[in-house]
Amino acid sequence: MTNSKIKCAFCGRSEDDAFLLTSPLGHGVAICEECVKLAYDCVNDALGTKEEKVATATTDKNAADLNAEEMTPTEIRRFLDQYVVGQDYAKRILSVAVYNHMKMLNHYDKIQSGDVEIEKSNVLMVGPSGCGKTHIIKNLARLFKVPYAIADATTLTESGYVGSDVETVLQKLLFSANGDVKKAERGIVFIDEIDKKANKSQENNSITRDVSGEGVQQGLLKLIEGGIVDVQLSGQRRHPYADTVPVDTSKILFVVGGAFPGIDQIIKKRLHYKAISSVGLNLDGQEEQLQSSVGYNEVIDQAIADDFRKFGLIPEFIGRLPVICPMKELTEEELVKILTEPKNALVKQYQEMLKYDKVELSFTEDALKAIANQAITSKTGARGLRSIMEHLLLDTMYSIPEEARKSGGGKLLITEENIIDKKPLVLEKNN
Repeated sequence: MTNSKIKCAFCGRSEDDAFLLTSPLGHGVAICEECVKLAYDCVNDALGTKEEKVATATTDKNAADLNAEEMTPTEIRRFLDQYVVGQDYAKRILSVAVYNHMKMLNHYDKIQSGDVEIEKSNVLMVGPSGCGKTHIIKNLARLFKVPYAIADATTLTESGYVGSDVETVLQKLLFSANGDVKKAERGIVFIDEIDKKANKSQENNSITRDVSGEGVQQGLLKLIEGGIVDVQLSGQRRHPYADTVPVDTSKILFVVGGAFPGIDQIIKKRLHYKAISSVGLNLDGQEEQLQSSVGYNEVIDQAIADDFRKFGLIPEFIGRLPVICPMKELTEEELVKILTEPKNALVKQYQEMLKYDKVELSFTEDALKAIANQAITSKTGARGLRSIMEHLLLDTMYSIPEEARKSGGGKLLITEENIIDKKPLVLEKNN
C-alpha cells in the first residue's frame, strides 16, 4: 500500500511534520513553509534590489578593488556603517571577530601544521527584537560573499522528537551554497531566538524531559564546536537510509542570537546596584526603584558568560560562544535615521512610490520622531517602522492615485498631528 500523504518536494516533510504544506501549482507538488521562506531569502539575496547593487559597487571607494577577505576591522566597520544605524560597540566586536575568522580560514592549512592551534571564535549576540541582529549578519555575509543560513531555534528539538533536528541548520547552509560543501564550510550560520531554548529548571524543577530546551543546546554543541557532521540532503528528521554528505563545521562561523528578556536585571543584580543616598546611607525599600532607573542600554555592554548561565544556557554551550556581542535598544534619534538615511530608508521608498503618482511626500521632523516613538512604545524596534508607515499611509495610497490623476498631482505633508491625533492626511493639489 502506497503512502498517499503529500510531502514537501524540497525537504521531504509530510503533512504531519509541516506547519503549512501548500501546492500552489497543483499536480501533487507541494512545498512547506520553511522551504518557502528559505527560497525567498535565496532569491532575494541572489537578485537584490537595484539600490543594493549600486551600493555594493560603490562600497569603500578609497580601497578600490580591495579583496573583502583582506579588509581590516576598521574597513569592515566602515562597510557596516553604510547599512547599520547605531550599534557602534556591536559593529566593533563583529568586525574584529569576522576579521580574525577570515584570517583563520585564509591561513587554515598553515595554522593546522604549525605549533600553535587556533580555534574559531563563535559569537553570542544579545539584543531586543528589531535591533538589527539578522540585518548585520546578512550584510557581513554579503560583504565576504559567503553562503549563510538563518535558522529559528524555536523550530528545533532534540533528535528523535517531533520538530526539526539541529542538523537542519547545516542543510539550509548547503542549500544556500547550491550544494557546494567546500563553499558551505566557509559560510556563516545564524541561529536566532536561542533564548527560547534556555533551561528554566532552576526556577521550575520539572520531572519531564526538556527535549526542546536543554536538549537542543546539547545537540548544537558538536555543530558549533567543530567536527564532521553527516548532513541529510532532504527532510527535517534523520532517516537511516537517507542520502547524507559529510560537512566539516570547524570552519563555519556560528552566530547565536536572542532577545534574552530580563538579562539586564541579572546584570544589575551581579553589579550590586544599591540605593545609596547622597551622604552614603542605604535607603531601605528603594533598591528596586534605583535599579529600574538604570536603563537596558546602560548595562548590556557589561554582560558576561555567567549572566547567560543564570538565564538558562548550559555552561558547555556558552563555552563554545566566546565572543559576546551586546546590541542596544534603538533610540529615537537612531530610528529617525533608519527612516531617512540608508539607501533603502522607508521614507525614501514611499517618496519614490508616490512620485509616480506625481505626489511629493514630505515629513516634518516632529512627525518622524512620533513614528519612532510608536516603534519604541510597541517594543518592535526598526522592524515595526514599516507597519506603522503602512497603517499611516493606507487610506492615502488608496485614494491619492485617483485624486492625483484628476488634479495633476500635488504635495502631501505629514505632521505630528497626523501621527498622534490621527488627523486625516490632505493632499495639497497643484494649481
